[in-house]
Amino acid sequence: MARVTVEDCVLKVPNRFELVMMAAQRAREVASGAPLSIDRDNDKNPVVALREIADETVVLEHLKNSLIKGHQKHVEPDEPEEEIVELMAGEHDWARGADNSLDGDDAMSEGEELGEDDDIAADMDADPAKAFGMTEDDVVGRDAEGDF
Repeated sequence: MARVTVEDCVLKVPNRFELVMMAAQRAREVASGAPLSIDRDNDKNPVVALREIADETVVLEHLKNSLIKGHQKHVEPDEPEEEIVELMAGEHDWARGADNSLDGDDAMSEGEELGEDDDIAADMDADPAKAFGMTEDDVVGRDAEGDF
């Protein structure tokens, strides 16, 4: 076969897209050192691959499987690492301890109300700067020249 055309190969692989993908896979295999099943005749790897497909000197099923395997991505299952599991267990214990800490003397009883000094939200609504003990200088700041 002096000139290889896609028409010669379409008889063996009817889907042109699949043919191109398989020929490209075989060309990659040849480029990586796979043995040739025909004489090279000074042809480049894609032409050699098409000639091999047209002459049926390569197993098409092997090419197809190799192509699929090459495009598959292996995703490892997410298994939590031991360190992360220990940290999460520590957080769980800490959260449980924080819930129990409200049971002591500092906890409010159901009938107890906030005192005048305890109602920070009311102070913030009235004068936010005063609630935090801040002045306008603290909030606004000065520019490079000392102006507000």
